[in-house]
Amino acid sequence: MEEAKSGLNVIELSPLVLAYVGDAVFELAVRVRLVEAGLVRVGDLHREAVARVRASAQAACLDQLMDRLSEEERDVVRRGRNARSGGVPQGVSVADYRHSTALESLLGYLYLKGEETRLEEVLALIWSVGGRTDG
Repeated sequence: MEEAKSGLNVIELSPLVLAYVGDAVFELAVRVRLVEAGLVRVGDLHREAVARVRASAQAACLDQLMDRLSEEERDVVRRGRNARSGGVPQGVSVADYRHSTALESLLGYLYLKGEETRLEEVLALIWSVGGRTDG
C-alpha cells in the first residue's frame, strides 16, 4: 500500500473519516473558486456556496464523474457510498446523502494521500459539470 506524506495508510481509513476531511476540502475549494470568479458580496458567496456543496449537487457531480475515475478512485467512492453514518439530515434523500458522502470520501482520500495534482483535476471536473442545484 502506498503511504501518504503524513505516514497514514489512507486506504485503511474509514470512508467516513475520509468524507470528514473531504467535506472541508470541498467547502474551501468552492469558496476560493467563487471568490476567483468575482463574487465579493458575502451574501452572494454564501448562497452560491450552499447551492454547490449541498448533497443533491454533490450527488449530481459524482454521477457525471464516475467514468473519469480510476478503478482505485471508484473503489473509494463505493466504500464512501456504502458507509453507514448516524443518520441523514432532514430534507436530504438517502441516495443523495450517500452519494455526497462518496464524493467527499474521494476528495478526502486524494487530499490525505497527497495527490494534489489529481485532487485539483477532480475539483476542476466538479466545477466544470456545475455542481449546483437550486432549491
